[in-house]
Amino acid sequence: MIPYGRQDINQADIDAVIEVLRSDFLTQGPKVPLFETVVSKRVNADYAVATNSATSALHLACLALGLGKGDCLWTTPITFVASANCGLYCGAKVDFVDIDPQTYNLCPKALEEKLIVAKKNGKLPKVVLPVHFAGQSCGMDRIHQLSEEYGFNIIEDASHAIGGQYLDQPVGSCNYSDIAVFSFHPVKIITTAEGGLATTNQPALAEKMQLLRSHGITRDPTLMTKQADGGWYYQQVDLGFNYRMTELQAALGISQMQRLDKFVKKRHVLQQRYHKLLKGLPIKLPYQSSEVYSALHLYPIQLKLKNLGKTHKQVFDELRSSGLGVNLHYIPVHTQPYYQTMGFKQGDYPNAEHYYSRAISIPLYQGLTLDKQDQVIKILTKVLL
Repeated sequence: MIPYGRQDINQADIDAVIEVLRSDFLTQGPKVPLFETVVSKRVNADYAVATNSATSALHLACLALGLGKGDCLWTTPITFVASANCGLYCGAKVDFVDIDPQTYNLCPKALEEKLIVAKKNGKLPKVVLPVHFAGQSCGMDRIHQLSEEYGFNIIEDASHAIGGQYLDQPVGSCNYSDIAVFSFHPVKIITTAEGGLATTNQPALAEKMQLLRSHGITRDPTLMTKQADGGWYYQQVDLGFNYRMTELQAALGISQMQRLDKFVKKRHVLQQRYHKLLKGLPIKLPYQSSEVYSALHLYPIQLKLKNLGKTHKQVFDELRSSGLGVNLHYIPVHTQPYYQTMGFKQGDYPNAEHYYSRAISIPLYQGLTLDKQDQVIKILTKVLL
């Protein structure tokens, strides 16, 4: 089975983890802050806060921005549920903005139209969370302009996008947002096994996220309510969580970051071959904006069902049974039963639903050889023609 995504682990990665296993620190040692420094420098951000998952980082980002009861977070329906759930964790309401049918990202025009109505009704969002789907940045310049006009904060869900660029700046630089969040799950561009990280250029946000990721506990005298009783002393000054990244994860991440550019370049080679060799098939190929250098986490195709004598499900099942570990990213969040209990229903976001009814993610990862990619193309051709 050729998977749709897969981690790339070499001997240097293994050696980095073994070094930590033989060290004095398995958690809360020097590797986590070093990993934060490596990533923040790579993306041109002032601060980075590493966590045990991107979901944790999204939650911390929301909390740091003061999202809570009575507030609302808007995001896209074409994303993993964590992009929406992080708002619910804070007691806020969640709403969605339909996607651009070309990029599959949150549509700035649809966002503006929704903001105009929300302002009239006195229900503007506190946070808008655009997701850089498949590694391609959203139109952040326009979204940022709207944030200045309507007064909302921005969290970039850049889980798919480390190594990508927007308007010649690294994704994660936070030039157009308050906070950006990366994922290091094994199928992402680089991996820490599990793990996430938030970047920001605002010291107060970084300090808040650092505090909340470790139970709200501090040893910083400037944050304490009284002088320390001794060298052992700490205070819990807020209600936080255990969202810490381990030294093992950080060591793997540091090693992987050395190959980030190589990984993304390989994905672009594979993407260009797909674009060239899949042109004759009854599918819509993924669009790439000229403003963006995508990290290419995914290669989502859309079936031209009118030209096929098969259903979406039939094609998916045939590809799987032929040895392709295809997947579908994503089931629109508003169609999930949990969200439908909140009043969301089929038909609310037609572009997202149209995309879902035809989409399939085919294999794309840096370890995919050209021979394996040729097998993918051969199987797709057989199933679709």
